[in-house]
Amino acid sequence: MYPEAIVKPMKAELTSAGFEELLSPEDVDKAVKNEGTVLVVVNSVCGCAAGACRPGVKKSLENLKKPSKLTTVFAGFDVDAVGQARKHFTPYPPSSPAIALFKNGELVHFVERHNIEGHSAAAISEHLKAVYDEFC
Repeated sequence: MYPEAIVKPMKAELTSAGFEELLSPEDVDKAVKNEGTVLVVVNSVCGCAAGACRPGVKKSLENLKKPSKLTTVFAGFDVDAVGQARKHFTPYPPSSPAIALFKNGELVHFVERHNIEGHSAAAISEHLKAVYDEFC
């Protein structure tokens, strides 16, 4: 598990943008079963999370349509919550960072690490905006 001092500022990048931390399996279950659209970002300490995922996700919210609820779990820190979130990501294998969109409790879109790593924040933002336009 990563030290809190390292994780805290990385968590704050999303929580300061309106994301709710899901800290327990119960938090995850309650969030993804919401009516409407719920974005779940699996945050991470890796470089692609810092350089592409977090900035891309935040920029994607500059869209007319966007998820009704924004949430996040942190891989390597919120271990139980991440494990529970990954159960809802089936059939996708564990991936961090990752971005999931649920609509009325159903997973409708998933962005795996290999779709984040090597891509720019702008590309991730544009991809997510198109997803929001379709599902939100």
